[in-house]
Amino acid sequence: MKGSLAIQEAVKSADIKRFIVVGGGGSLLNEDGMAILDTLPQNLPFIPKAKATKAYFDVIKQDKDLDWAYFSPALEMNPSITIGRTGQYRLGTDYPVMNADGRNLLSVEDLAVVIADEVENPMHHQTRFTAGY
Repeated sequence: MKGSLAIQEAVKSADIKRFIVVGGGGSLLNEDGMAILDTLPQNLPFIPKAKATKAYFDVIKQDKDLDWAYFSPALEMNPSITIGRTGQYRLGTDYPVMNADGRNLLSVEDLAVVIADEVENPMHHQTRFTAGY
């Protein structure tokens, strides 16, 4: 958390106008409005990192001065997702973007496209967003 806060303050000090954070998908909400990471077994190895990214999201969403956007990647975004770059994704905000099979997928290549698209055409200001197929 200290590192994230230091980066946020450095962005402000440098008078950078736009700050896009790539956080974690675990803070996305399930159909009951609960953070997905809170519904998982807490002994999974990625839980501490997921909690840290969620904690930082809770901090940055209080910042009303900085033009920030917090990107939560798809829940299934890993080396086994070999879809490659399609440029065909759908955007969401607080809930995972599910495909027809009920999965929340995104390739690493398309994550890069999503971020590049947001840089070139900012649509999310002081909010979280996510993407999936």
